[in-house]
Amino acid sequence: MMNWLDPRKGARALVLGGAALLGAAGASAQALEKELVIATTGGLIEKALVQSFYTPFSKAKGVEVIPAAIEVPDQWAKVQAMSRSGGMEFDIVTATPPDLVQKKDLLQPIDCSKLPSVTANGVKGACTPYGVMRTVGGMQIGYNTDVFKDGKGPKTWADFWDTAKFPGPRGLPDTGDREWWVPVAALLADGVAPDKLFPLDLDRAYKKLDKLRPSIAVWWKSGDQLQQTMRSKEVVMTMGYSGRLISLINAKVPLAVSWDGAIRDVGYMAIPKGAPHPKAAMAYLDFFYSLPPEQHVKFVDAVSYDTGNAKTASLFPPERRAMLATSAENFDKLIVADYEWIGNNRQMLRDRWIAWLGR
Repeated sequence: MMNWLDPRKGARALVLGGAALLGAAGASAQALEKELVIATTGGLIEKALVQSFYTPFSKAKGVEVIPAAIEVPDQWAKVQAMSRSGGMEFDIVTATPPDLVQKKDLLQPIDCSKLPSVTANGVKGACTPYGVMRTVGGMQIGYNTDVFKDGKGPKTWADFWDTAKFPGPRGLPDTGDREWWVPVAALLADGVAPDKLFPLDLDRAYKKLDKLRPSIAVWWKSGDQLQQTMRSKEVVMTMGYSGRLISLINAKVPLAVSWDGAIRDVGYMAIPKGAPHPKAAMAYLDFFYSLPPEQHVKFVDAVSYDTGNAKTASLFPPERRAMLATSAENFDKLIVADYEWIGNNRQMLRDRWIAWLGR
């Protein structure tokens, strides 16, 4: 391993947690490579992955899981550099749906028929030709319940745009990687049907955004900033990551959310071409879905994002289940974008966004 992985030795020890006792691993596990390097964004989500998935996989298969904490844009820069040099170090990387289109030349195709647990236990679309769902959430509306009481807050993107009925400053994302979220919401607010969104009519979307722009108090750039704007009441409503907003609700911040028109936000696990431990990588993808849903519940409780396990939501009480992206009442409501179109037009979308913001 190269030096940049050395700081993760503490994480390696945590993941193994007694891996020396693994001599009785099954014959299939013996055929796997002995290491697996997984690129994640670190922090809370990495800690939860270690506890719920990495450590059980290490104990079951005798494979040392090495977390590599790295932000997604930096991850892709490294993957591209390592692909050119022929020295790939990551076995599993984090990918957005457009990444699976735009970066597919860097990724190893996945044969879903070789992942029976994903097929048996995953939500619809959990396995794709280049990635397997890890986390599922939505870009949704969150609003302050001290301002909008008794369930009378905004429910739809049309409500979000209605500053007469729902007055007050708003927040929208400017995260630098998903410039299609806000135009999609604008088109939904303007009455475009979900199945007619793509290809995006950007002229129409930005005309609608022009009308809301005076009410946008914060263009938030990170999940932490998103949460702070709601805690401080800097905005009365925002578009936000469901996991971040639901974490605030769990922390008793006066906040409610709406799943009506929420835009599906999925994190995938993908295998880069030239991954040094491809057998262990495929084994991990299937193992992730082979664990009982109770194990997934622990992860969901820790990070407030669902996994792609279709059986997890039913284990939560009704009031908590209503906040889960994969629950029966929410999953089919999620807006699923045309990721092929987005992936093929990302630079144009980025350029249009930057030009509009800079006006």
